Amino acid sequence: MSLKSSIAKNWAAYAVRKTENESRQYIALQQQILTHLVKTTNNKTAFAKDHHFNDIQSYADFKDAVPLKDYEALKPYIERVIEGEKNVLWKGKPLYFAKTSGTTSGTKYIPVTKASIPNHIESTRTMLLHYIHHTQITETFTSRKMVFLSGSPALTDKNGIKIGRLSGIVNHHIPNYLQKNKIPDYEMNCIEDWEEKLEAIIDTALQENVSMVSGIPPWMLMFFERLQEKSGKKAKELFPDFRLMVHGGVNFAPYQAKMEATIGGKIDTLELYAASEGLIAYQNDYREESLLLTVNSGIFYEFVPASEIFAEKPTRLSIKEVEIGVNYAIIIHNNAGLWGYILGDTVRFVSLQPPKLVVTGRIKHFISAFGEHVIGKEVETALKEAVEESDALVNDFTIAPKIDTIYETPFHEWYIEFEQMPSDLPAFAAKIDASLVRQNSYYADLIRGGILQPLKIRTVKKGVFKAYQKSIGKLGGQNKLPHLSNDRKIVEELEKF
Repeated sequence: MSLKSSIAKNWAAYAVRKTENESRQYIALQQQILTHLVKTTNNKTAFAKDHHFNDIQSYADFKDAVPLKDYEALKPYIERVIEGEKNVLWKGKPLYFAKTSGTTSGTKYIPVTKASIPNHIESTRTMLLHYIHHTQITETFTSRKMVFLSGSPALTDKNGIKIGRLSGIVNHHIPNYLQKNKIPDYEMNCIEDWEEKLEAIIDTALQENVSMVSGIPPWMLMFFERLQEKSGKKAKELFPDFRLMVHGGVNFAPYQAKMEATIGGKIDTLELYAASEGLIAYQNDYREESLLLTVNSGIFYEFVPASEIFAEKPTRLSIKEVEIGVNYAIIIHNNAGLWGYILGDTVRFVSLQPPKLVVTGRIKHFISAFGEHVIGKEVETALKEAVEESDALVNDFTIAPKIDTIYETPFHEWYIEFEQMPSDLPAFAAKIDASLVRQNSYYADLIRGGILQPLKIRTVKKGVFKAYQKSIGKLGGQNKLPHLSNDRKIVEELEKF
Protein backbone atom coordinates (compact mmCIF):
# COMPACT_ATOMS: atom_id res chain seq x y z
CA MET A 1 0.00 0.00 0.00
CA SER A 2 1.38 3.41 -0.97
CA LEU A 3 1.89 6.14 1.61
CA LYS A 4 -0.83 8.26 -0.05
CA SER A 5 -3.27 5.36 0.08
CA SER A 6 -2.50 4.62 3.73
CA ILE A 7 -2.96 8.27 4.73
CA ALA A 8 -6.24 8.51 2.81
CA LYS A 9 -7.69 5.39 4.43
CA ASN A 10 -6.75 6.49 7.94
CA TRP A 11 -8.15 9.95 7.30
CA ALA A 12 -11.36 8.43 5.96
CA ALA A 13 -11.78 6.20 9.01
CA TYR A 14 -11.35 9.23 11.29
CA ALA A 15 -13.90 11.25 9.30
CA VAL A 16 -16.49 8.46 9.55
CA ARG A 17 -16.01 8.15 13.33
CA LYS A 18 -16.33 11.91 13.74
CA THR A 19 -19.51 12.03 11.64
CA GLU A 20 -21.08 9.14 13.53
CA ASN A 21 -20.36 10.87 16.83
CA GLU A 22 -21.90 14.15 15.61
CA SER A 23 -24.95 12.30 14.32
CA ARG A 24 -25.59 10.88 17.77
CA GLN A 25 -25.41 14.38 19.32
CA TYR A 26 -27.24 16.30 16.59
CA ILE A 27 -29.88 17.86 18.85
CA ALA A 28 -27.27 19.28 21.24
CA LEU A 29 -25.06 20.41 18.35
CA GLN A 30 -27.93 22.27 16.70
CA GLN A 31 -28.70 24.09 19.95
CA GLN A 32 -25.02 25.03 20.29
CA ILE A 33 -24.98 26.42 16.76
CA LEU A 34 -28.07 28.54 17.40
CA THR A 35 -26.52 29.92 20.60
CA HIS A 36 -23.26 30.66 18.78
CA LEU A 37 -24.98 32.42 15.85
CA VAL A 38 -26.97 34.69 18.18
CA LYS A 39 -24.07 35.50 20.51
CA THR A 40 -21.63 36.13 17.65
CA THR A 41 -23.83 38.79 16.10
CA ASN A 42 -25.57 40.21 19.18
CA ASN A 43 -25.22 44.02 19.21
CA LYS A 44 -22.65 43.72 16.41
CA THR A 45 -24.82 43.70 13.30
CA ALA A 46 -27.70 45.77 11.98
CA PHE A 47 -29.93 42.71 11.66
CA ALA A 48 -29.28 41.63 15.26
CA LYS A 49 -30.08 45.09 16.57
CA ASP A 50 -33.23 45.38 14.47
CA HIS A 51 -34.44 42.03 15.79
CA HIS A 52 -33.41 42.51 19.44
CA PHE A 53 -30.97 39.61 19.69
CA ASN A 54 -29.99 40.85 23.15
CA ASP A 55 -33.41 39.70 24.41
CA ILE A 56 -33.12 36.14 23.05
CA GLN A 57 -32.76 33.56 25.81
CA SER A 58 -34.34 30.49 24.19
CA TYR A 59 -35.43 28.93 20.90
CA ALA A 60 -38.95 30.23 21.57
CA ASP A 61 -37.54 33.76 21.94
CA PHE A 62 -35.59 33.31 18.72
CA LYS A 63 -38.72 32.32 16.77
CA ASP A 64 -40.53 35.37 18.12
CA ALA A 65 -37.65 37.67 17.17
CA VAL A 66 -36.71 36.34 13.74
CA PRO A 67 -39.48 36.00 11.15
CA LEU A 68 -39.24 33.69 8.15
CA LYS A 69 -37.96 35.51 5.07
CA ASP A 70 -37.54 34.75 1.41
CA TYR A 71 -34.82 36.48 -0.60
CA GLU A 72 -37.02 39.48 -1.39
CA ALA A 73 -37.65 40.14 2.30
CA LEU A 74 -33.93 39.90 3.10
CA LYS A 75 -32.90 41.90 0.03
CA PRO A 76 -32.81 45.36 1.71
CA TYR A 77 -30.09 44.10 4.06
CA ILE A 78 -28.19 42.41 1.23
CA GLU A 79 -28.26 45.60 -0.84
CA ARG A 80 -26.62 47.45 2.05
CA VAL A 81 -23.84 44.86 2.06
CA ILE A 82 -23.43 45.14 -1.72
CA GLU A 83 -22.96 48.89 -1.31
CA GLY A 84 -20.03 48.23 1.02
CA GLU A 85 -21.61 48.62 4.47
CA LYS A 86 -20.07 46.44 7.20
CA ASN A 87 -21.73 44.53 10.04
CA VAL A 88 -25.13 44.24 8.39
CA LEU A 89 -26.05 40.53 8.45
CA TRP A 90 -22.79 39.10 9.79
CA LYS A 91 -19.66 40.62 11.29
CA GLY A 92 -17.59 42.62 8.83
CA LYS A 93 -18.18 41.97 5.13
CA PRO A 94 -18.58 38.66 3.30
CA LEU A 95 -15.70 37.35 1.21
CA TYR A 96 -18.00 36.60 -1.70
CA PHE A 97 -21.44 36.91 -3.16
CA ALA A 98 -22.64 33.74 -4.85
CA LYS A 99 -24.60 34.96 -7.84
CA THR A 100 -27.59 32.80 -8.69
CA SER A 101 -30.84 33.01 -10.61
CA GLY A 102 -34.09 33.13 -8.64
CA THR A 103 -37.47 32.04 -9.96
CA THR A 104 -39.18 35.15 -8.57
CA SER A 105 -36.35 37.49 -7.59
CA GLY A 106 -34.26 37.62 -10.74
CA THR A 107 -30.55 37.55 -9.93
CA LYS A 108 -29.82 36.81 -6.29
CA TYR A 109 -26.63 37.62 -4.38
CA ILE A 110 -26.04 35.16 -1.56
CA PRO A 111 -23.37 36.11 0.99
CA VAL A 112 -20.50 33.68 1.60
CA THR A 113 -18.28 34.54 4.57
CA LYS A 114 -14.97 33.28 5.90
CA ALA A 115 -16.97 31.44 8.56
CA SER A 116 -19.30 29.75 6.06
CA ILE A 117 -16.72 28.58 3.47
CA PRO A 118 -15.88 25.39 5.47
CA ASN A 119 -19.51 24.28 5.19
CA HIS A 120 -19.17 24.08 1.41
CA ILE A 121 -15.66 22.59 1.30
CA GLU A 122 -15.43 20.31 4.32
CA SER A 123 -18.84 18.71 3.84
CA THR A 124 -17.95 17.67 0.29
CA ARG A 125 -14.61 16.34 1.46
CA THR A 126 -16.28 14.38 4.24
CA MET A 127 -18.64 12.75 1.72
CA LEU A 128 -15.70 11.61 -0.41
CA LEU A 129 -13.87 10.31 2.67
CA HIS A 130 -16.93 8.23 3.52
CA TYR A 131 -16.77 6.75 0.02
CA ILE A 132 -13.10 5.87 0.49
CA HIS A 133 -13.88 4.24 3.83
CA HIS A 134 -16.74 2.14 2.45
CA THR A 135 -14.94 1.05 -0.74
CA GLN A 136 -11.31 1.12 0.46
CA ILE A 137 -10.49 2.62 -2.95
CA THR A 138 -8.16 5.62 -2.87
CA GLU A 139 -6.75 5.83 -6.40
CA THR A 140 -9.89 7.62 -7.65
CA PHE A 141 -8.75 10.72 -5.78
CA THR A 142 -5.00 10.32 -5.36
CA SER A 143 -3.69 9.29 -8.79
CA ARG A 144 -6.46 9.60 -11.41
CA LYS A 145 -8.07 12.55 -13.19
CA MET A 146 -11.38 14.06 -12.04
CA VAL A 147 -13.71 16.08 -14.28
CA PHE A 148 -15.66 18.94 -12.67
CA LEU A 149 -18.42 20.42 -14.84
CA SER A 150 -18.98 23.73 -13.09
CA GLY A 151 -19.30 27.47 -13.50
CA SER A 152 -16.42 29.80 -14.27
CA PRO A 153 -14.04 30.65 -11.39
CA ALA A 154 -13.53 34.14 -12.86
CA LEU A 155 -14.89 36.61 -10.29
CA THR A 156 -15.83 40.28 -10.43
CA ASP A 157 -15.41 42.76 -7.58
CA LYS A 158 -17.93 45.06 -5.91
CA ASN A 159 -16.78 47.19 -2.97
CA GLY A 160 -14.15 44.63 -1.98
CA ILE A 161 -16.48 41.62 -2.28
CA LYS A 162 -15.82 39.01 -4.99
CA ILE A 163 -18.88 37.96 -7.03
CA GLY A 164 -19.37 34.77 -9.03
CA ARG A 165 -21.20 31.46 -9.26
CA LEU A 166 -20.89 29.27 -6.17
CA SER A 167 -19.21 26.48 -8.13
CA GLY A 168 -16.68 29.02 -9.39
CA ILE A 169 -16.08 30.35 -5.87
CA VAL A 170 -15.57 26.83 -4.54
CA ASN A 171 -12.96 26.26 -7.28
CA HIS A 172 -10.73 28.74 -5.46
CA HIS A 173 -10.80 26.56 -2.35
CA ILE A 174 -10.15 23.11 -3.84
CA PRO A 175 -7.14 21.72 -1.91
CA ASN A 176 -3.79 21.70 -3.72
CA TYR A 177 -3.54 17.91 -3.54
CA LEU A 178 -6.64 17.69 -5.77
CA GLN A 179 -5.86 20.60 -8.10
CA LYS A 180 -3.25 18.69 -10.10
CA ASN A 181 -5.76 15.91 -10.81
CA LYS A 182 -8.58 18.26 -11.82
CA ILE A 183 -10.05 18.83 -15.29
CA PRO A 184 -10.54 21.58 -16.43
CA ASP A 185 -7.61 23.72 -15.35
CA TYR A 186 -8.24 27.32 -14.31
CA GLU A 187 -7.82 28.87 -17.76
CA MET A 188 -10.11 26.33 -19.44
CA ASN A 189 -12.72 26.67 -16.70
CA CYS A 190 -12.90 30.42 -17.33
CA ILE A 191 -14.32 29.87 -20.82
CA GLU A 192 -17.77 31.46 -20.60
CA ASP A 193 -19.44 29.72 -23.56
CA TRP A 194 -20.64 26.36 -22.22
CA GLU A 195 -20.37 24.43 -25.48
CA GLU A 196 -16.87 25.76 -26.18
CA LYS A 197 -15.77 24.87 -22.64
CA LEU A 198 -17.29 21.40 -22.93
CA GLU A 199 -15.32 20.73 -26.13
CA ALA A 200 -12.08 21.79 -24.43
CA ILE A 201 -12.80 19.58 -21.41
CA ILE A 202 -13.52 16.59 -23.66
CA ASP A 203 -10.35 17.08 -25.70
CA THR A 204 -8.34 17.08 -22.47
CA ALA A 205 -10.21 14.18 -20.87
CA LEU A 206 -9.63 11.96 -23.91
CA GLN A 207 -5.90 12.13 -23.17
CA GLU A 208 -6.30 11.04 -19.55
CA ASN A 209 -7.53 8.21 -17.32
CA VAL A 210 -10.64 9.76 -15.76
CA SER A 211 -11.92 8.20 -12.53
CA MET A 212 -14.66 10.65 -11.47
CA VAL A 213 -17.07 13.12 -13.07
CA SER A 214 -18.99 15.73 -11.07
CA GLY A 215 -21.83 18.03 -12.09
CA ILE A 216 -25.58 18.45 -12.58
CA PRO A 217 -27.08 15.32 -14.25
CA PRO A 218 -28.28 16.85 -17.56
CA TRP A 219 -24.91 18.48 -18.17
CA MET A 220 -23.00 15.32 -17.23
CA LEU A 221 -25.22 13.49 -19.72
CA MET A 222 -24.29 16.02 -22.40
CA PHE A 223 -20.60 15.46 -21.55
CA PHE A 224 -20.89 11.69 -21.96
CA GLU A 225 -22.90 11.97 -25.19
CA ARG A 226 -20.41 14.35 -26.76
CA LEU A 227 -17.55 12.17 -25.53
CA GLN A 228 -19.04 9.19 -27.37
CA GLU A 229 -19.73 11.22 -30.53
CA LYS A 230 -16.14 12.39 -30.65
CA SER A 231 -14.40 9.13 -29.79
CA GLY A 232 -16.84 6.45 -30.96
CA LYS A 233 -16.56 4.85 -27.52
CA LYS A 234 -18.50 5.00 -24.27
CA ALA A 235 -16.97 6.40 -21.09
CA LYS A 236 -16.36 3.02 -19.44
CA GLU A 237 -14.46 1.87 -22.53
CA LEU A 238 -12.40 5.04 -22.66
CA PHE A 239 -11.61 5.21 -18.95
CA PRO A 240 -10.90 1.80 -17.34
CA ASP A 241 -10.82 3.31 -13.84
CA PHE A 242 -13.99 5.41 -14.17
CA ARG A 243 -16.03 4.46 -11.11
CA LEU A 244 -17.78 7.48 -9.56
CA MET A 245 -20.19 10.28 -10.46
CA VAL A 246 -20.90 13.07 -7.97
CA HIS A 247 -24.13 14.89 -8.72
CA GLY A 248 -26.56 17.44 -7.31
CA GLY A 249 -29.01 20.15 -8.30
CA VAL A 250 -31.74 17.88 -9.62
CA ASN A 251 -32.92 14.37 -8.85
CA PHE A 252 -30.68 11.80 -10.52
CA ALA A 253 -33.38 9.11 -10.86
CA PRO A 254 -35.02 10.31 -14.12
CA TYR A 255 -31.60 10.44 -15.81
CA GLN A 256 -30.19 7.19 -14.42
CA ALA A 257 -31.21 4.76 -17.17
CA LYS A 258 -30.07 7.07 -19.98
CA MET A 259 -26.84 7.86 -18.11
CA GLU A 260 -25.98 4.17 -17.67
CA ALA A 261 -26.77 3.46 -21.32
CA THR A 262 -24.56 6.34 -22.43
CA ILE A 263 -21.54 5.54 -20.26
CA GLY A 264 -21.80 1.79 -20.85
CA GLY A 265 -23.01 0.36 -17.55
CA LYS A 266 -23.70 1.00 -13.90
CA ILE A 267 -21.41 3.14 -11.81
CA ASP A 268 -21.22 4.36 -8.22
CA THR A 269 -22.95 7.69 -7.57
CA LEU A 270 -22.89 10.20 -4.72
CA GLU A 271 -25.39 13.02 -4.25
CA LEU A 272 -24.77 16.45 -2.75
CA TYR A 273 -27.66 18.60 -1.55
CA ALA A 274 -25.82 21.85 -2.09
CA ALA A 275 -27.23 25.32 -2.62
CA SER A 276 -25.58 28.72 -2.85
CA GLU A 277 -26.91 29.29 0.66
CA GLY A 278 -25.16 26.25 2.10
CA LEU A 279 -24.37 22.57 1.75
CA ILE A 280 -27.32 20.99 3.53
CA ALA A 281 -26.80 17.24 3.25
CA TYR A 282 -24.75 14.61 1.43
CA GLN A 283 -24.84 10.90 0.66
CA ASN A 284 -22.59 9.45 3.33
CA ASP A 285 -23.13 5.89 2.07
CA TYR A 286 -23.19 5.35 -1.70
CA ARG A 287 -25.29 2.21 -1.17
CA GLU A 288 -28.20 4.21 0.31
CA GLU A 289 -30.22 6.93 -1.42
CA SER A 290 -30.84 9.08 1.67
CA LEU A 291 -28.68 12.07 2.59
CA LEU A 292 -27.10 12.87 5.95
CA LEU A 293 -27.95 16.33 7.30
CA THR A 294 -24.91 18.51 8.05
CA VAL A 295 -25.70 19.17 11.71
CA ASN A 296 -22.38 20.71 12.78
CA SER A 297 -21.48 23.01 9.93
CA GLY A 298 -22.56 26.53 10.87
CA ILE A 299 -26.24 26.13 9.95
CA PHE A 300 -29.19 26.03 12.33
CA TYR A 301 -32.23 24.43 10.70
CA GLU A 302 -35.93 24.85 11.11
CA PHE A 303 -38.64 22.84 9.37
CA VAL A 304 -42.14 23.96 8.42
CA PRO A 305 -44.81 21.48 7.28
CA ALA A 306 -44.91 22.08 3.53
CA SER A 307 -48.65 22.68 3.57
CA GLU A 308 -48.12 25.65 5.94
CA ILE A 309 -45.18 27.42 4.32
CA PHE A 310 -47.37 30.19 2.87
CA ALA A 311 -49.53 30.51 5.99
CA GLU A 312 -49.45 33.73 8.02
CA LYS A 313 -48.15 31.93 11.12
CA PRO A 314 -46.67 28.59 10.03
CA THR A 315 -45.57 25.95 12.51
CA ARG A 316 -41.79 26.16 13.01
CA LEU A 317 -39.97 23.08 14.28
CA SER A 318 -36.39 22.45 15.33
CA ILE A 319 -34.64 19.20 14.41
CA LYS A 320 -35.71 17.86 17.82
CA GLU A 321 -39.38 18.11 16.82
CA VAL A 322 -39.48 16.71 13.28
CA GLU A 323 -41.09 13.41 12.35
CA ILE A 324 -40.22 10.75 9.82
CA GLY A 325 -42.30 10.77 6.64
CA VAL A 326 -43.60 14.37 6.80
CA ASN A 327 -42.93 16.77 3.92
CA TYR A 328 -41.18 19.89 5.31
CA ALA A 329 -40.03 23.17 3.83
CA ILE A 330 -36.50 23.78 5.08
CA ILE A 331 -35.42 27.04 6.78
CA ILE A 332 -31.81 28.01 7.49
CA HIS A 333 -29.98 30.45 9.75
CA ASN A 334 -26.25 30.44 9.11
CA ASN A 335 -22.85 32.01 9.68
CA ALA A 336 -23.06 33.82 6.35
CA GLY A 337 -25.82 36.04 7.78
CA LEU A 338 -28.92 34.36 6.37
CA TRP A 339 -31.66 34.56 9.01
CA GLY A 340 -35.02 32.79 8.80
CA TYR A 341 -34.20 32.09 5.18
CA ILE A 342 -36.75 30.01 3.27
CA LEU A 343 -34.48 27.90 1.12
CA GLY A 344 -37.29 26.91 -1.24
CA ASP A 345 -36.80 23.14 -1.04
CA THR A 346 -38.96 20.48 0.58
CA VAL A 347 -37.49 17.46 2.34
CA ARG A 348 -38.71 14.35 4.08
CA PHE A 349 -36.83 12.57 6.87
CA VAL A 350 -36.38 8.84 6.47
CA SER A 351 -34.33 8.43 9.67
CA LEU A 352 -33.61 10.43 12.84
CA GLN A 353 -30.83 8.24 14.22
CA PRO A 354 -28.88 9.48 12.30
CA PRO A 355 -30.84 12.43 10.76
CA LYS A 356 -31.17 11.43 7.08
CA LEU A 357 -33.53 12.84 4.48
CA VAL A 358 -34.52 12.88 0.85
CA VAL A 359 -35.23 16.03 -1.16
CA THR A 360 -38.83 15.94 -2.35
CA GLY A 361 -39.09 19.10 -4.47
CA ARG A 362 -39.38 22.86 -4.47
CA ILE A 363 -42.10 24.83 -2.69
CA LYS A 364 -42.75 26.72 -5.94
CA HIS A 365 -42.24 23.76 -8.30
CA PHE A 366 -45.41 21.72 -8.01
CA ILE A 367 -48.71 21.23 -9.76
CA SER A 368 -51.86 21.94 -7.80
CA ALA A 369 -54.21 23.45 -10.33
CA PHE A 370 -57.05 21.44 -8.77
CA GLY A 371 -55.71 20.77 -5.26
CA GLU A 372 -53.66 17.71 -6.21
CA HIS A 373 -50.32 19.17 -5.02
CA VAL A 374 -48.14 16.81 -7.02
CA ILE A 375 -44.47 17.33 -6.09
CA GLY A 376 -41.13 16.64 -7.72
CA LYS A 377 -40.28 13.46 -5.86
CA GLU A 378 -43.56 11.87 -6.95
CA VAL A 379 -43.20 12.58 -10.66
CA GLU A 380 -39.52 11.62 -10.69
CA THR A 381 -40.30 8.32 -8.96
CA ALA A 382 -43.17 7.63 -11.35
CA LEU A 383 -41.03 8.31 -14.41
CA LYS A 384 -38.18 6.17 -13.10
CA GLU A 385 -40.55 3.24 -12.49
CA ALA A 386 -42.02 3.54 -15.99
CA VAL A 387 -38.56 3.63 -17.59
CA GLU A 388 -37.44 0.58 -15.62
CA GLU A 389 -40.49 -1.37 -16.82
CA SER A 390 -40.10 -0.39 -20.49
CA ASP A 391 -37.56 0.00 -23.26
CA ALA A 392 -37.63 3.82 -23.07
CA LEU A 393 -34.74 6.17 -22.38
CA VAL A 394 -35.46 9.76 -21.29
CA ASN A 395 -33.22 12.79 -21.81
CA ASP A 396 -35.29 15.37 -19.92
CA PHE A 397 -38.84 16.43 -19.18
CA THR A 398 -41.12 19.09 -17.75
CA ILE A 399 -44.79 19.07 -16.77
CA ALA A 400 -47.58 21.66 -16.79
CA PRO A 401 -51.33 21.56 -16.17
CA LYS A 402 -53.61 21.71 -19.17
CA ILE A 403 -56.59 23.65 -17.81
CA ASP A 404 -58.08 25.63 -20.68
CA THR A 405 -59.63 22.66 -22.44
CA ILE A 406 -63.03 23.35 -24.00
CA TYR A 407 -64.15 19.91 -25.01
CA GLU A 408 -62.35 17.60 -22.60
CA THR A 409 -61.50 17.16 -18.93
CA PRO A 410 -58.27 18.91 -17.79
CA PHE A 411 -55.07 16.88 -17.38
CA HIS A 412 -51.36 17.08 -16.65
CA GLU A 413 -49.32 17.44 -19.83
CA TRP A 414 -45.87 15.82 -19.78
CA TYR A 415 -43.34 17.19 -22.27
CA ILE A 416 -40.71 14.44 -22.61
CA GLU A 417 -37.58 14.38 -24.75
CA PHE A 418 -36.89 10.69 -25.39
CA GLU A 419 -33.54 9.31 -26.41
CA GLN A 420 -35.41 6.12 -27.16
CA MET A 421 -39.19 6.13 -27.49
CA PRO A 422 -41.11 3.44 -25.61
CA SER A 423 -42.51 0.80 -27.95
CA ASP A 424 -45.96 1.42 -26.42
CA LEU A 425 -46.36 5.11 -25.50
CA PRO A 426 -49.95 4.82 -24.11
CA ALA A 427 -48.86 1.98 -21.82
CA PHE A 428 -45.84 4.02 -20.73
CA ALA A 429 -48.12 6.96 -19.84
CA ALA A 430 -50.49 4.63 -17.99
CA LYS A 431 -47.61 3.31 -15.85
CA ILE A 432 -46.63 6.85 -14.86
CA ASP A 433 -50.22 7.71 -14.02
CA ALA A 434 -50.72 4.55 -11.97
CA SER A 435 -47.61 5.36 -9.93
CA LEU A 436 -48.87 8.90 -9.23
CA VAL A 437 -52.26 7.54 -8.17
CA ARG A 438 -50.47 5.18 -5.79
CA GLN A 439 -48.21 7.89 -4.34
CA ASN A 440 -50.59 10.85 -4.08
CA SER A 441 -54.07 10.38 -2.62
CA TYR A 442 -55.24 13.85 -3.76
CA TYR A 443 -54.29 13.12 -7.35
CA ALA A 444 -55.95 9.69 -7.06
CA ASP A 445 -59.21 11.21 -5.83
CA LEU A 446 -59.27 13.73 -8.69
CA ILE A 447 -58.63 11.03 -11.29
CA ARG A 448 -61.25 8.69 -9.82
CA GLY A 449 -63.73 11.55 -9.47
CA GLY A 450 -63.31 12.59 -13.07
CA ILE A 451 -62.04 16.07 -12.17
CA LEU A 452 -58.76 15.23 -13.93
CA GLN A 453 -58.21 12.73 -16.70
CA PRO A 454 -55.00 10.65 -16.80
CA LEU A 455 -51.89 12.48 -17.92
CA LYS A 456 -50.93 12.90 -21.55
CA ILE A 457 -47.43 12.79 -22.98
CA ARG A 458 -46.24 15.20 -25.61
CA THR A 459 -43.00 14.08 -27.22
CA VAL A 460 -40.33 16.74 -27.68
CA LYS A 461 -37.74 16.63 -30.45
CA LYS A 462 -34.22 15.89 -29.32
CA GLY A 463 -32.31 19.08 -28.55
CA VAL A 464 -35.34 21.25 -27.80
CA PHE A 465 -34.67 21.54 -24.05
CA LYS A 466 -31.05 22.40 -24.79
CA ALA A 467 -32.11 25.03 -27.32
CA TYR A 468 -34.61 26.52 -24.87
CA GLN A 469 -32.06 26.79 -22.05
CA LYS A 470 -29.49 28.27 -24.40
CA SER A 471 -32.04 30.88 -25.50
CA ILE A 472 -32.52 32.06 -21.91
CA GLY A 473 -28.79 32.00 -21.10
CA LYS A 474 -28.95 28.95 -18.85
CA LEU A 475 -27.01 26.32 -20.75
CA GLY A 476 -24.54 24.26 -18.74
CA GLY A 477 -22.85 24.90 -15.40
CA GLN A 478 -25.23 24.76 -12.45
CA ASN A 479 -28.39 25.64 -14.39
CA LYS A 480 -31.33 23.26 -14.33
CA LEU A 481 -34.74 22.92 -15.93
CA PRO A 482 -37.74 22.87 -13.55
CA HIS A 483 -39.57 19.56 -13.88
CA LEU A 484 -42.88 20.94 -12.62
CA SER A 485 -44.74 24.20 -13.06
CA ASN A 486 -48.16 25.26 -11.84
CA ASP A 487 -48.59 27.34 -15.01
CA ARG A 488 -47.69 26.99 -18.68
CA LYS A 489 -44.99 29.66 -19.05
CA ILE A 490 -42.16 27.20 -19.70
CA VAL A 491 -44.07 24.94 -22.07
CA GLU A 492 -45.33 27.94 -24.03
CA GLU A 493 -41.72 28.92 -24.60
CA LEU A 494 -40.89 25.33 -25.61
CA GLU A 495 -43.57 25.55 -28.27
CA LYS A 496 -41.40 28.10 -30.11
CA PHE A 497 -38.77 25.42 -30.66
